[in-house]
Amino acid sequence: MSAKASGSVGESGDAPETASKPEKLSGSPAELERAIQQRRDHLAATIDELTARASPKDIARRTGAGIQQKLMTLTHSPDGQVRTERVGAVAGAVAVLAGLLFVLRRRR
Repeated sequence: MSAKASGSVGESGDAPETASKPEKLSGSPAELERAIQQRRDHLAATIDELTARASPKDIARRTGAGIQQKLMTLTHSPDGQVRTERVGAVAGAVAVLAGLLFVLRRRR
């Protein structure tokens, strides 16, 4: 992965400018080659970042971290104490559902 891909696309100050207004180039071959190489580097960095963002492993990791954070905010107070009333309510609901499934399966 290229060094430019470590930040997100658009964090650098040059990304919106190059997309909105093309730079005026002199006709010299050296200038054109330099501009082409800069655009290639920028596109390579963008593709590297999009590839990293779309990686199934990274998507699963981000989703898991989000679920874990949501669970922590639901079961813990802001000062870090466990909210026993919420944990108890969830445990009771799980027990009722398990009992209901057990009874329904035994009837078949």
